[in-house]
Amino acid sequence: MGKRRRVAERRNKRPVMVAGMIAVVLGAAGIGAYALYGGGAAAEDGSATSAGKKPAVRTGPLSATEVTTAARTFLTAWQQGKVAQAAAATDDPTAATALLTGYTKDAHITGVTLTAGPRTGDKVPFSVKGTVTYKKASKPLAYSSALTVVRRAEDGRPLVDWHASVVHPDLADGDTLVTGESGTPPVKALDKHGGELTAEKYPSLGTVLDGLREKYGKKAGGTAGVELRVVRGKASKAKKSSDKTLLELSEGTPGTVRTTLSPTLQAEAEKQVASRSRASVVMMRASTGEILAVANSNPNFNTAFQGSLAPGSTMKVITSSLLIEKGLASADKAHPCPKYFSYGGWKFQNDDEFEIKSGTFKASFARSCNTAFISQAGELDNDSLTKQAQQVFGLSLNNWAVGVPTFDGSVPVQSAAQMAASLIGQGGVRMNPLNMASVSATVKSGSFHQPYLVAPSVDDRTLATAARTMSSSTLSQLRGLMNYTAAYGTAAEAMSGLGPDYGAKTGSAEVDGQEKPNGWFTAYRGDLAAAGVVQAAGHGGETAGPIVAALLRAGG
Repeated sequence: MGKRRRVAERRNKRPVMVAGMIAVVLGAAGIGAYALYGGGAAAEDGSATSAGKKPAVRTGPLSATEVTTAARTFLTAWQQGKVAQAAAATDDPTAATALLTGYTKDAHITGVTLTAGPRTGDKVPFSVKGTVTYKKASKPLAYSSALTVVRRAEDGRPLVDWHASVVHPDLADGDTLVTGESGTPPVKALDKHGGELTAEKYPSLGTVLDGLREKYGKKAGGTAGVELRVVRGKASKAKKSSDKTLLELSEGTPGTVRTTLSPTLQAEAEKQVASRSRASVVMMRASTGEILAVANSNPNFNTAFQGSLAPGSTMKVITSSLLIEKGLASADKAHPCPKYFSYGGWKFQNDDEFEIKSGTFKASFARSCNTAFISQAGELDNDSLTKQAQQVFGLSLNNWAVGVPTFDGSVPVQSAAQMAASLIGQGGVRMNPLNMASVSATVKSGSFHQPYLVAPSVDDRTLATAARTMSSSTLSQLRGLMNYTAAYGTAAEAMSGLGPDYGAKTGSAEVDGQEKPNGWFTAYRGDLAAAGVVQAAGHGGETAGPIVAALLRAGG
């Protein structure tokens, strides 16, 4: 690699600000003195390889010096406007070159100051300050980001692990930063009573407001302004992520969009998720589909609408309707609930390996007996559950028109053990709180009403419908199962005092790599239906249950 060579003289402590270039402050912020090295990183022990000998490839954990040196090399090159050199200090020079070039060319960010923070392991945080200028409009920009250093396998060289989020934390890989006329005018979102909805007042609504602007900005009568924004790439668009405004240089004139949200219930939802980590909840009106509240602990992603998670035993609501319709179960008739049941080469068991001897299907549902459902897999076709979810509950068709981007549930056709697992909300089944609130709403109302955030009359869009409804006998039994669970089963503690016109189902979904399962809860009370999930927290009755119950209680 050669000996170290100095490439920078001692500078004044005050940063030099050069138009169109990047200045850097990397002094006593935790990284230390820096140097750039020709041909790669410096030898950590001060040694140099002998001529003609191939240097040994370093392996193992990165040293503190390797991390700080790699970070310094990247940040210094970036601050000097040396895009090629900065990109070469990453493990994906092509992607880094494109985004760093666009940082100045497309985002029009100049006069940037980077200030590195203390290293933590292989990660180095840094702050960014600069100026965004477009034509006659100009505003300061400030944010924080971080980079992680990794060792390249082929030569052992420490490099920045490249992801778009290094440049800005709101960027996903494939996204870009652009400054210019927004193209989409801003919108002023209103609650159902006409009050303004803002992310400052309701932190969970940031992504919702972005989605409303993207869909209704050009229809609501506003005019565009100038802004710095995240433009989503193909991968983000596939996940239905909306473009995001980071900085307004000049305000446009907003149009107005009225939503179905209740300010009282939205405030309660925000309060409930704020006290928990990785929690999401949705409430809707069962008889119409109007969404009354949506909230997430993480304001940067709308898990409540766009999450794709295994719903665990809350899926048993749909499965129960299927088994009852096919004559494979009846609420008050005897139904097996052994400790274990094997199907498709997998051995399934109940939580804590319990069993219910000589019990009814109602007892199995209320206690969330897995084997009571797995034992019926052999009597079903591979597509039975998929058809039930689509035809009765309006799920897994990707055709909801809510008013903002949503994931509409997925119940794929599976076989053998995976098909059996899907009956208890595992396998390939994926849902979010909006989907599961709709499930409870369908049970309560007797038919599927597609959830919506903006009335279809606003833009004459057509809401999704279900092909059929449950028979009156199936519906009556399903309501009885959920009511019994709310009164005496795994949901009883959370739903205490909310009866008698109520029903609920708890769920816990195992996730690889998580010590605790995701906790789920779906319920209805009167004409209100709600569902929530708390990830990696434990059983649904104890985690998501209190959140959902609090919203139902607030709804009166």
